[in-house]
Amino acid sequence: MTQGASELVPFISVIIPTHNRSGLLRQTVETFLAQDYPGGWELILVDNASTDDTARVIEEFAGSDDRVRGVSEKRKGAHFARNKGAVASRGEILYFTDDDMLADPSLLSEIITGFETDPAVASVTGKVLPRWDTEPPVWILEHCRNALLSLIDLGEATIVSEEDPGVFSCHQAVERSVFFEAGGFNPDTNADQFTGDNDTGLNIKIRRLGYKFAYVGTAVTHHMIPASRMTQSYLNSRMADQGFCDSYTEFRAIQPGKARLAKRMLAHAVFGGLTVLKAAAHRAAGDSR
Repeated sequence: MTQGASELVPFISVIIPTHNRSGLLRQTVETFLAQDYPGGWELILVDNASTDDTARVIEEFAGSDDRVRGVSEKRKGAHFARNKGAVASRGEILYFTDDDMLADPSLLSEIITGFETDPAVASVTGKVLPRWDTEPPVWILEHCRNALLSLIDLGEATIVSEEDPGVFSCHQAVERSVFFEAGGFNPDTNADQFTGDNDTGLNIKIRRLGYKFAYVGTAVTHHMIPASRMTQSYLNSRMADQGFCDSYTEFRAIQPGKARLAKRMLAHAVFGGLTVLKAAAHRAAGDSR
């Protein structure tokens, strides 16, 4: 491909936060070094307070490929790290992913096409498929091939929407100017304490600014899912985090007074109790729904 052709596509900054998963990080980075993207791009690896050999692994990649740079973020939390990586980046497009993802070789080439569908598109995602570490239980396959495991599959087509189609920060490209206009990711959930609504908050801010979202079915990445995430205890924790996230989102939206907040807390407690009873009834009947 000629230099002229490469100048027609935007420069992309791939930003990967990582914490104590140097082995997985190696696999993730290798899939990005194999990208077929015709334009310029950089890979920013943000060491998020790791205590293993992550710093050494980042240094090795940066020393062997001048497209790779290392950044440090001491505050624990993936979205603190993502925001730090964005500040350090140079790209017109910021692509965010995680250290347990395996990108198809054409991921960057494909995801960039989402911005060409509509001038108002500012955030693009694509297909996130599972890469199971072990054979998953049947109930995981039946009920959890969705946001619970950060998976999305809306088919092969490209979809443009005014609403968030299910964008996760493990597979999200955002126009740089819009990312900073929106104020970046909201605070995070990953430091053993819930403090915000993270990527959901960013997507809400993007929507409120009047921008659109796109899903590109040919932009494919794979989420490495270990056996430890295919358990009821993990999924209970994951759903609790989602509930906290949704609560932050709703609180910011309505800013309730004490009386209204107490009323809504009571209503949610009643709804939660009924849900538990319904689940118990299904279990007693041998129904996994």
